[in-house]
Amino acid sequence: MTFARLAAVMVAVGVLAACSDSTSSGGNSTNITVGNNFFSPTPNTVPVGQVTFTWATPSNGHNVTWQTGPAPLPPNSTTKSSGTHQVTLQAGTYTYHCTVHGGMNGTITAQ
Repeated sequence: MTFARLAAVMVAVGVLAACSDSTSSGGNSTNITVGNNFFSPTPNTVPVGQVTFTWATPSNGHNVTWQTGPAPLPPNSTTKSSGTHQVTLQAGTYTYHCTVHGGMNGTITAQ
């Protein structure tokens, strides 16, 4: 492969990466969507304070279960298919997941 062709391929890959799905690129929102097998945005950086998880409708049953973070951890949500769950975060990095769906994970850094 010539250098020019290799450079063209690298540019194309970069453009495709820039256009990828934003659900995995992170954000700065205190409102997090709980959808069918995803949290969005994640990773997420927010100010210290309240964060609201909102179940997208229609949604399979999901929950927010805290794994790590500053003690005491926020309360876990119940498994539900609609509604909201609000928590107050202090400074630190938190990880959470849905116990119903393996691989459905999220991270929030509160600053």
